[in-house]
Amino acid sequence: MFKKQTDQHVAVFFADGCEEIEGLTVVDLLFRAGIPCDKVSISDTYQVTSSHEVTFLCNKRISDIDFDDYAMLVLPGGIPGTPNLAASESLMRAIGVYAAQGKALAAICAAPSIYAEQGLLEGVRATANPDFQHVLSEKGAVLAHDPVVVDGSFITSQGAGTAMLFALEIVRYFLGDEAVRRVRESVVL
Repeated sequence: MFKKQTDQHVAVFFADGCEEIEGLTVVDLLFRAGIPCDKVSISDTYQVTSSHEVTFLCNKRISDIDFDDYAMLVLPGGIPGTPNLAASESLMRAIGVYAAQGKALAAICAAPSIYAEQGLLEGVRATANPDFQHVLSEKGAVLAHDPVVVDGSFITSQGAGTAMLFALEIVRYFLGDEAVRRVRESVVL
């Protein structure tokens, strides 16, 4: 067990059809960094099956959580995972509240399009999977082609291949450069 380094908690939301590497990589690296993190299923079951037929268990269900307990909400991508996340009314309400309060929101792959569709990325530098970058542009985001983009309280990334870099930026957000260096070394990156 890695030593807890902060009292701030992160919630990573999982829906059937998600890209498991994009969410579970974040969970793994946050654990290594000592950042408390919950795997939250948006359904009434703890079990989630990814777009690649990988089934895993979350430790919380969305109906069990209090959004106020979290400093950051993280959305992995995937199809149909992203539209399944977008169909969760309670998650969409919470995202709107987080944005209004300037609280941290992160998303990778197709999932940044959820923030764009809500009008939250207007004037914000952001990225997404190339197949979803047009959504960001159409909704007023300042499209960047970097693997990971941090702009204020938003962290966005492009896809499964950038998941580790995405997770490291979340670590940096909470704990800074030294923690990123330590985690990079622990995973031999």
